[in-house]
Amino acid sequence: MPDLHYLSAHDTLDLFRGRQLSPVEHLEALIDRVEAHDSTINAVVDRRYDEARAEAREAAERYVGKGDAPRPLEGLCVAAKEEQPMAGRPWQQGSLAFADEVAKYDHPIIERIQSAGGIIHIRTATPEFSCAGFCHSELWGVTRNPWNVEFTPGGSSGGSAAGLAAGFAPLATGSDIGGSIRIPASFSGVVGFKPPFGRVPGLAPYHLDQYCHDGPLARTVADCSLLENVIAGPHWRDVVSLRDPPQIPRESTGVEGMRVALCVALGDWPVHPDVVANTNRVAAALSEAGAHVDEVVLPWTMERFWNAAQAHFGAIFGSGIAEIEAECGDVLNDYTKDFASSIRSRLTFYEGLVEETALWDPLGRLFESIDVVLCPTIATTGLEAGKSYVDEPVVIDGHAVEHYIMAMMTLPFNLFSRCPVLSVPSGLASNGVPTGVQVVGRTYEDISVFQVGAAIEAAGFGFGSPSWRPPLDS
Repeated sequence: MPDLHYLSAHDTLDLFRGRQLSPVEHLEALIDRVEAHDSTINAVVDRRYDEARAEAREAAERYVGKGDAPRPLEGLCVAAKEEQPMAGRPWQQGSLAFADEVAKYDHPIIERIQSAGGIIHIRTATPEFSCAGFCHSELWGVTRNPWNVEFTPGGSSGGSAAGLAAGFAPLATGSDIGGSIRIPASFSGVVGFKPPFGRVPGLAPYHLDQYCHDGPLARTVADCSLLENVIAGPHWRDVVSLRDPPQIPRESTGVEGMRVALCVALGDWPVHPDVVANTNRVAAALSEAGAHVDEVVLPWTMERFWNAAQAHFGAIFGSGIAEIEAECGDVLNDYTKDFASSIRSRLTFYEGLVEETALWDPLGRLFESIDVVLCPTIATTGLEAGKSYVDEPVVIDGHAVEHYIMAMMTLPFNLFSRCPVLSVPSGLASNGVPTGVQVVGRTYEDISVFQVGAAIEAAGFGFGSPSWRPPLDS
């Protein structure tokens, strides 16, 4: 049997059903893995081992025919982002200001994972209030990338992505308000899905923010769809949550005849040559698999996206953090205070909506003739672990970007929040940090992005390949 800590979720479930592996045995292997490597990675902020062991024993009984039948995730371990509350557990959100906070209720996706038999054995690190594209805080310290520990695994769902890459769990949860699922998926060499707005239920007040999405991460595309199928659908806590989510199949039907628009630069984005090369390799693999791949140019500028996003963040997310800063500013992280103070929109909220509409227009027209857009997830090849980039710009291929978050090519698709977006690995940069591509679908056409993602994986990218492993054990 291969290393238990790198078994896919689907393969693990198959072994459970065939009684070739016990959920208890699998959990213990993952606990051993966490304890062997988390002192280096620092992805885990809450260990739930005692409860998980009891749940694993119950799952094992179900698989041998005692009690109720096994559920869709029965006995499968899931790493949960600490930002998503779990009743009776700490809910610190990476902040000294909330160091003593205990959650009074479960997030809808926590509730659904447990109802489906999933075992949450660990909860994972974020930056403070999940407001950054890296993963460190004064409360929890620095989370590091298993592929190269000098770099961040990305954020804000950095602990979840790093834990997946390190073999701590086969599935994980995340959330995404500017790329916080896709950024760490890319930097950590795993798969992350930003569902379209309303597909997966969230919590007040950010469930009403169209930029904000909760969603799944995994090491493989099929595993990502497994978790998405469990967490999607309406919930009483979320008035915008949608009914009748599509069930994404485990097996892909391939991409022959699909129309893929390759857009490497997203307008005037500077992109590192390693990212360009790896994105083009993915495009070539899709063409070889039978897709019609054509390169396109979109008439966008980074400045327009940044202005529109600032109008939105200034009215909602930035305002929420500013309220906390007014009360607890002396204990907040430097990047948190910078986020609250640096959102100086040149546009009103209404003007931002007008600009978002104008930016959507060329993409909306393009989707009349294509199925998906393929573009890089991140324009750069890494951010240094522990650095906040408050006063230091990120330079990409000789170009300094206005704010480090604009080194990420994820934000446009938070503006266009109804588009499903899957980030999958595209290769390694010269520094050993993974790169990724985004597969962007037409509004609410979730299945198409998983089809294309599966074809990319089948071509040898990511954890679908046995050689795709971080050098933790070398």
